[in-house]
Amino acid sequence: MIDEKTKQLLDLFAEGRKRYKLMEFAEAQKCFAQALKVNPDDGPSKVYYARCKHYVENPPPEDWDGVFVMTTK
Repeated sequence: MIDEKTKQLLDLFAEGRKRYKLMEFAEAQKCFAQALKVNPDDGPSKVYYARCKHYVENPPPEDWDGVFVMTTK
């Protein structure tokens, strides 16, 4: 059984992923930011938060397949 804090984190992450796949990056970024307030050390939320930030500033093409392509090291 998971505790309430973990459930909240999972729900926020799932909502963020859903919006991410729909290319709603600003909304997804908000979900991941909320998830990080619940657990600042959550690695997956940190990764997706950064990806959303990138895509808000540099939108992917309309035919984007959901794959993040790293362009810098």
